[in-house]
Parts: sequence; C-alpha cells; structure tokens
Amino acid sequence: METMISVVMPVYNGSFYIREAIESILGQTYSNFEFIIIDDGSADSSSEIIKEYAQIDNRINFISRANKGYAETVNEGVGIACGKYVAMMDQDDISLPSRFEKQVDFLDNNQEYVAVGTLSELIGPEGDRISCLFKITGHDNIDEAHMKCIGGTIIHPSLMIRKKSLMQVSGYKKEFNQATDLDLFLRLAEIGKLENINEVCFLYRMHPESMGNSARAQQQSNAVKAVFAACERRNLPKPNLSEDMTLKSRTTNDLYLKWAWWAFNGKNYSTAKKYAFKVVFNKAYSYEAIKIIILSVVSTLKLKFRKDYV
Repeated sequence: METMISVVMPVYNGSFYIREAIESILGQTYSNFEFIIIDDGSADSSSEIIKEYAQIDNRINFISRANKGYAETVNEGVGIACGKYVAMMDQDDISLPSRFEKQVDFLDNNQEYVAVGTLSELIGPEGDRISCLFKITGHDNIDEAHMKCIGGTIIHPSLMIRKKSLMQVSGYKKEFNQATDLDLFLRLAEIGKLENINEVCFLYRMHPESMGNSARAQQQSNAVKAVFAACERRNLPKPNLSEDMTLKSRTTNDLYLKWAWWAFNGKNYSTAKKYAFKVVFNKAYSYEAIKIIILSVVSTLKLKFRKDYV
C-alpha cells in the first residue's frame, strides 16, 4: 500500500517531552504513515528514547547524526519522505488523535489547497491548558496576517503539506533561521491556498527555552526579511515593519505573567492562578500577579455559583 503521510520530526535535546510527542503520533486514528525522526546531534537521552519506540513500531525511520540545524534537518526528512503528504511535528508538542484523519480528508477533497494546519491550544511546560491561539481560517485571512508579520496564524508543527508543493518551493530556507516557517507559508501561498482546520487538533507547548523566547531578536529580524522578500516576489510595496534587534528574551516571571493572562482570558482560571502564584513564589512582588489571582478566584466562584444556581 502506498504511504499517504510522511511525518517529519527533528529532535535536539528533546528527552523531557519527546515520549508524549511520539506517542501522540503513534496514537493517530489515521495510521497510514511513516514517521521520520532525525536526532540532530542531541547531547541528552533523546536517541535512546527514540530507539525504544523504533524497536516496537516499524513505521518509525530513525536517523541520528551530528548537528546541522533545523532547516537542514527538516529538508533532509522531506528529501527521504515517501508520502503524498508531509506532516510536521515538534519534539515537545502533542497531536490530538484525529489530526491526520481530518487533514488528509481536507487535502483529498480540496485540490487547490497546498497545505493545512489546525487550530491549536497552548499548554504550559507541565501540560496545563492555557488558551486557544488565533482562530484564523480562510486563505486570504491567513496570508494577510502573514504579510503583516503576525506569527502563530498557522502553527507550523500542526502543518500538513502536499510533498510536491513543498518540493516546488524548494523546502525550507536556512537564511531565515528562527522564521523559516513564516517564509515557507509566504512561498506556499504563492502557488496555492492555505487553511486551518476549524477545530483544535494540536497542543502547542510553551516553555522558557522555546526559540520564540530565547531568540526573539533574530526571529523578529528574519520574519521581517521574509515578508520583504515576499513583497519583492509579489511586486508589492514593503510594509512599515520593525527589524528590532534589541529585543531581549523575556524573564521567566514575564512569561508566567503572560501565560497567566492568556489562561485567564481563555477562562482557564486554575492555570491562571498557577502561573500568577509562581511569580509570587519567585519572590517577585507583583501587583499584576496578585490581580490575576484575585480575578481568577472571583471568576471561579461566579462560575460555581451559576452552576449551583442552575
């Protein structure tokens, strides 16, 4: 039987979360796939963990070698992929069971679309539900957001792409390091349409070591460069975007406060309290953290009162 999906997952020092990531792929309701896992020179126990799973599931194609970087690793996986579709995956995220089933059905029935992501929910380092990300669907809306340099419109590791389309745009470009996904989305949109499945099928993990925090300046600069390159290809004027190289990584308390507000706005009040309390426990007196705790407690009580009253 012809392989329908090639799942490509680059790994670099991912031992802490990788079991959850692998098991979420092996547990998909759609089972016709190969799982290409490339260990990009990890110094932790990632290779040993991957080997365990490779010994019990022959769909896993495990490659281990010296470090080459993200773009080269993903391109290597795509180069050996046998599937009609390429599904991306990251080492610290979770694909919900019906993800592949829904994406294959969409691409099979919508030939004008070259790639499809899914709506995604943010989770914390310990798996706490924080909130849903942008609920943006429709090609024009997605491409417009990308041209405004708005990240997260499509969560890259939730993406499924037609392999022929990915090869047509020559894969990932390492010169846009930290923003290779935005550059890819912009180039794919020039040969076909993009979409998000209008359902949460992916859990996207946030943690202080994620590149969106640790390499903010480079990510912002290369994202702007990717948009400017798209403007040149499309014969459009360049928008007024900042290539601010002074952006600094956020402190852990900054991240906790941001996640707490997101969780509160997503009505995940216990998660909001958890991260606000972390700020307080880190001995960083914060009016903002205390405010979140009070608001979350009040909101929880209101919710309980409504339920009891009904």
